[in-house]
Amino acid sequence: MGRLAGIESEVVMGVGAWSRRHPDWAYFVLTFAISWGGLLVLAMPYGMPAKQDVFTKAWPVVFLPYLMGPLVSGLVLTGIVHGAAGYKRLGARLVRWRLAPRYYAIAVLTVPALILLTLLPLSLLSDSFGPAIISKSDTFAVLAMGLGVGILGGGLLEEPGWTGFVTPEMRQRLSPLSTGVTLGMIWGAWHLLPTYWGSGNAGGAFDPWLFVPPCVFYLGVLPAYRTLIVLMHEVTGSLLIAVLQHASLTACSLFILAPAATGAPLAGYYVILSALMWTTVFLMRRTWLAPSTDGASHDLNASGPTKAST
Repeated sequence: MGRLAGIESEVVMGVGAWSRRHPDWAYFVLTFAISWGGLLVLAMPYGMPAKQDVFTKAWPVVFLPYLMGPLVSGLVLTGIVHGAAGYKRLGARLVRWRLAPRYYAIAVLTVPALILLTLLPLSLLSDSFGPAIISKSDTFAVLAMGLGVGILGGGLLEEPGWTGFVTPEMRQRLSPLSTGVTLGMIWGAWHLLPTYWGSGNAGGAFDPWLFVPPCVFYLGVLPAYRTLIVLMHEVTGSLLIAVLQHASLTACSLFILAPAATGAPLAGYYVILSALMWTTVFLMRRTWLAPSTDGASHDLNASGPTKAST
C-alpha cells in the first residue's frame, strides 16, 4: 500500500508539474475529457446519434457534464497553476464592471444586430428566416429559455475557463488575434460531438443536413466571435464582459432570433453571418478595440506582461 501511495503521489505531482509547464494544453485535455467523456456516458444509452424526439427531451440532462467541462477545468487549473492568488485575480476580473458604456453595447448588441442584418433580407425570400421571437407564438418562453441558457449555460459555465483561464495563458506566447482565432477553432471543435449526437433523424440514422449547418456555425461564426471576445478582454480585462458576450451569442443565435430554416438554407445563412462577423471583428480591431501601445493584456492570470503583441 505504501508503494502504491508513493506511485500515486508521484503521478499527481507529475501531472501538476506538466500542467504548470503547459497550462493551455492541460486545459484543453481536461476540458475535452470532462465534456466529451461525460456526454458519452449519458448519451450512449439513447443512441449515437439519437432520434430527434429523444434528443429534444434528453439534451438538458445529457449536456450537463459537457457544459461543466470548461468551468471545472478552469477552476481546477487556476488552483494548480496559480494557487490562491489566481482565484483572487479571477474573482476580480469577474466583478470588473466599471467600464465605458460602449463595451457593454458591443458585448450585448453585436450578435443581435448582425443576426437581424442577415435575417431580415433573407426573410423576404422565405418565411423560414423569420426570427423565433416573431415567428413563434410563445414569446415569453422563447425569451426565458434564451436568457436562461445564455447566461447560465453559455456565459457563467464556459467563460471562467475559456476567458478566465486559458485566454491569458495563450496570450503569454500568442498575439490577441492569433489567440482568438486558435482558441475559436478549438472552441468550435469542442461542440462537434454533441452536435453529432443530435444529428439523428426520426429513425435514429445520421442525417448530414442536421450536422453540417451547425458545423458551419462552429467553424465560421465561433472563431470570429471568440476573437472578438479576446480583443474585448484585451482592452477591458473584464471576465464579466466575456460572460455577457457569450450569453448574447447563445441567447440570440440559438433561441431568441433563431430562424426555422434547416439544411442547406440554414448553412447558407451561417456562411453570410460568418462573413459579417469577421468583417465586424476586423473593423472593431482597428477602431474601438485597437490594441494598447504596450501590447500587454489587462490582469492576466500569469504574472507579468504578455510576451506577444498584436
